[in-house]
Amino acid sequence: MEMRGRRVLLCDCEKTMPLEAKALEKACRAAGATGELALETQLCRAQLGSLQQALLGEAPVMVACTQEAPLFSEVAEESNPQAELGFVNIRETAGWSAEAESRNATAKIAALLAEAALDIPATPSVSYESQGVCLVYGRDERALEAARRLAGRLEVTLLLKEPGEILPPRVMDVPVFRGAITRAAGHLGAFEIVVDGYAPAAPSSRGLLVFEAPRDNASSACDLILDLTGDAPLFPAHARRDGYLRPDPGDPAAVERALFDIVDLVGEFEKPRYIAYDPDICAHSRSRKTGCSRCLDSCPVSAIRSVGDIVEIDPQVCGGCGLCASVCPTGAASYQLPAGDAIFQRLRGLLAAYRAAGGREPVLLIHDSRQGAELVSMMARHGRGLPGAVLPFALNEVTSVGFDLLACALAYGAGQIVLLVGPEKAEELGGLAEQIGLAETVMTGLGYGGGRVHLLNEIDPEAVEARLYDLEPREPAPHGEFLPMGGKRTRLLLALRHLHAKAPTPLDVLPLPAGAPFGRVQVDAAGCTLCLACVSACPTSALLDDESRPWLGFVEESCVQCGLCRNTCPESVISLEPRLNFDNEAKGAVKLNEEPAFHCIRCGKPFGVQRSIERIADQLAEKHYMFQGREQIERIMMCEDCRVVVEFERPDAPMAGPPRPKTRTTEDYLREREIEEARAKLLEERAQGADDEETRH
Repeated sequence: MEMRGRRVLLCDCEKTMPLEAKALEKACRAAGATGELALETQLCRAQLGSLQQALLGEAPVMVACTQEAPLFSEVAEESNPQAELGFVNIRETAGWSAEAESRNATAKIAALLAEAALDIPATPSVSYESQGVCLVYGRDERALEAARRLAGRLEVTLLLKEPGEILPPRVMDVPVFRGAITRAAGHLGAFEIVVDGYAPAAPSSRGLLVFEAPRDNASSACDLILDLTGDAPLFPAHARRDGYLRPDPGDPAAVERALFDIVDLVGEFEKPRYIAYDPDICAHSRSRKTGCSRCLDSCPVSAIRSVGDIVEIDPQVCGGCGLCASVCPTGAASYQLPAGDAIFQRLRGLLAAYRAAGGREPVLLIHDSRQGAELVSMMARHGRGLPGAVLPFALNEVTSVGFDLLACALAYGAGQIVLLVGPEKAEELGGLAEQIGLAETVMTGLGYGGGRVHLLNEIDPEAVEARLYDLEPREPAPHGEFLPMGGKRTRLLLALRHLHAKAPTPLDVLPLPAGAPFGRVQVDAAGCTLCLACVSACPTSALLDDESRPWLGFVEESCVQCGLCRNTCPESVISLEPRLNFDNEAKGAVKLNEEPAFHCIRCGKPFGVQRSIERIADQLAEKHYMFQGREQIERIMMCEDCRVVVEFERPDAPMAGPPRPKTRTTEDYLREREIEEARAKLLEERAQGADDEETRH
């Protein structure tokens, strides 16, 4: 059987999966497969020849088994090193389930195969280099022992914080200092620390370690840090900081794991560049006025900092949680694992294939590819497994899910969405909860009913399994066929328009909570001077002007409610109203304010707002020492060009010089030549006439 040009090999894992070949072949054909289904029973052992034969073909091969992926990869390397080989898990996700024989489970297998057959683009990477310079930071003999054990593999320095009575080592095989780290920054291969109370151990230490005179603000650099103090971590969200290990010093097993792991952190490393940043559409700041700071507020590892009107994301520090991409209203920060719109293509393909294969009332289970996948495996091996209608959808980080992904999933036909995260990420769920709230508000407001998006913060597989089986089936919204084109904002609008078009109660204007990325700008026209500072501040061109007239317009669909216009307005006449407007007027420009133009009293050119110019003239006339006479007041009513001309026309102008000589052109010279020639001809004629008259007499 082939799926999207890939040769697919299926195995029922020694008949532990109750797969019905004809029903599965029918479902796969509906999902886009071609050819006949050959169902293997022991593909990794007795029927390994089927894989070898498939690898010799020209088509890429996809094996529906992940457990034996190392074996299959070894066979591929021996049989055909150029062969393209991929894997997909249908056993723990569908085949090992109490509902494995249901229609929904069969449709789910077809959908998982269709999703896995998609081409996923590679993610850009960022590199590290570690020379093995390691700082062990601790308090007692345990830290000294750890440092001495690492000394043979790494270049180790021991820093003791408030050390007690410690016996000096017989051989000082690691440098020992005392001090407390007051500031730490950096990442694997480039840590920087500042230490107060810094002092080296005295070489004359006899019964106990003693130290020389301390000093503050000592700075140092290292590649790795092993923190055995048991104090608060040196970095926020320290588990995501590459190169920083912080085991519990009271747990010998944890310390041993850390010692085992840290010695491998020497050399060159790569990790994904999780976030792509587009400064052109960033709504952070304009002209030192702050608007959106969602990414700065949400980043748990402090990898983002403000640099004027934009932000800067340190890819080495970034831990890949994706919270910045989740909450970014414009899509300036976008998650890139995988790159581009691959996640949305996967989502669309999975739900479309499930529906085409006959599946009903799908529940999308979004989980991470580590702990979440392990929970799914535990449920399949020791419990009832996933319900037939639950479609697993693995991401690198669930916290990267934004309103756009939730809206697209619901628009593509997901009846419900379950977001599975572990309790260790409880402090990172604020942004995710906000995105869920937006999705619930929209679905409730459009008449689909709330309770469609669930956040499951659980690590117990039995509890997760119970919650999934307790979900009441929900009829999904009529599915959409739109392509996930464009950036975040475009995809989100496509999904929302579809949901509105098919809604049971399609409200044209839906109120949203504060902080939502949709809404309108309201302007108090009575106080607005049409200075248009808001137009230049708007990062999404939602506010517009007109070069030919004093006019302020607004495109509601483009507004992300960043607040830059409100914070920039010198008159403080702008306010924001979060809402979702589905009316066609939201797509075009509407007038917020307009005034008649004031025309220059000298040349007639329009150059300002009539009300503003008249008000300025009235406020300054005979009240300011520079505007006491009529001529001075009239200069207020002139355009910028005429003011200069009039100033230099003053008889007492200090910079005035003699009148400029008239510019002479070729026409002037030709005209003078014609006049001279005519004058000469006339004189000649007069002289000739006089001679003739004298001759006659």
